[in-house]
Amino acid sequence: MMENPKLRSLLNDWLPEATIDDMQEKMENGELSSKELVLLYMNRIAEVDPAIHSVLELNPDALHIAAALDVERREHGARGPLHGIPVLLKDNIDTHDKMHTSAGSLALEHSIAPEDSFVASQLRKAGAVILGKTNMTEWANFMAIGMPSGYSSRGGQVLNPYGQGRFHVGGSSAGSGAAIAANLAAVSVGTETSGSILNPSCQNSLVGIKPTVGLISRRGIIPISYTQDTAGPMARTVKDAIYLLSALSGTDARDPVTLTNTSLRGEDFSRHLDPDGLQGAKLGVPRDPAYLEELSDEKQELFEQCLNQLKELGAQLKDVGIPSAEAEWGYDVLTYEFKSGVNAYLSQLPSTVKVRSLANVIAFNKHHMERTLKYGQEVLLESEETSGSLKEKEYISALEHDQYMSTEKGIDFALKVHGVEALVFPHDHGSDLAARAGYPSITVPAGYTSDGEPFGLTFTGTVYSEPILVRLAYAFEQATKVRKPPVLEVASMRGKRA
Repeated sequence: MMENPKLRSLLNDWLPEATIDDMQEKMENGELSSKELVLLYMNRIAEVDPAIHSVLELNPDALHIAAALDVERREHGARGPLHGIPVLLKDNIDTHDKMHTSAGSLALEHSIAPEDSFVASQLRKAGAVILGKTNMTEWANFMAIGMPSGYSSRGGQVLNPYGQGRFHVGGSSAGSGAAIAANLAAVSVGTETSGSILNPSCQNSLVGIKPTVGLISRRGIIPISYTQDTAGPMARTVKDAIYLLSALSGTDARDPVTLTNTSLRGEDFSRHLDPDGLQGAKLGVPRDPAYLEELSDEKQELFEQCLNQLKELGAQLKDVGIPSAEAEWGYDVLTYEFKSGVNAYLSQLPSTVKVRSLANVIAFNKHHMERTLKYGQEVLLESEETSGSLKEKEYISALEHDQYMSTEKGIDFALKVHGVEALVFPHDHGSDLAARAGYPSITVPAGYTSDGEPFGLTFTGTVYSEPILVRLAYAFEQATKVRKPPVLEVASMRGKRA
């Protein structure tokens, strides 16, 4: 319980569903400082997080950073919408401060990055307060077959705040999703290789943006894949997610894919927030069994309700086929790229970090197997068997296959042949296709099953089509407003970390 009566009242009555605009209004009016906002979230984390295990550590400098930003606001005004706003980062995103970056692995639990990632640098430039690091599926779910999403040897098992942990929490940005659903910060940053932003966003009734690979630099993010990795926002509203997306995007010569972004450099995505954005929109609905067969009857009904809502809001819907829907997809690209990327990342860490290669990680895990190998490390071992040089024929063939089948025989085919501007998928069911293409998707809360499990609707487009997706997602959100906060029965969810 907070001693300060003003903060105690805000903690209980205002903070749980406050938006970034709400926070900025109070800070501009002098009703609340960034330092007080950080204190509010720190108290909420202490109260709620023991039940869901979503936050690994807090930034010991957060209060001082917030206080300095308060001084700057008084003397020079706010830098922008993120000035003084607390943000959580996934534990694979480097911060050069007193926090660690470990990808959930005990092998890196004491590792402090030699410099800020591009993401952290952009946040600091925008005036955000990096509040802490979130738990995640260890090595971004590229360690073991059968490891549950949200589990790491460093942080234990993240639980979904909806349904007292009965529902899948989503991965691998599980902590980033659960924390924002439980309102332990204003917004968070997750990362995705294939579904790791979209899936936990759907599962935690959040807005998740998986941007085009190239919109946000990946420098300073512990990698899986050169061709599929990206960071992205996770938030309770489209507008909050867009504030974060605008701050994070930018070109970086040290990540050459960002130099392909010629149309959205310096873009303020908030200008695409149009509540009437679905009027006249032409949307494709993939009806291929690959995107629908895993849906329960109840979720299928929810999806059909969403499609009817889109029509009522003025959208023109067309059933579309995707030629590659039944293609044989493998994970060879990730298997080969992981070793190369991780070895490069680990080799650049300070000499105090003794784990310098994927082989070292595997050896560390074997030496501490009671703590580190609850689910094994089969995926790490498979990647270690590759050369790390990326010149194997199997890799190059798989890469060409994925690029062609996901774009020219995938998303771009559906958009061009059927004359639509975006595709609509239930929940996160098109995430793997968009991931292989490097194309953007936005998911928004779209309902709940009868037992309270969140359900999402995902809009997917072609390369750098974020403005279109923002318009569509915002219009759907504003018209439906179905999201409701979880009922946090803290006492019933408490327990030892898994």
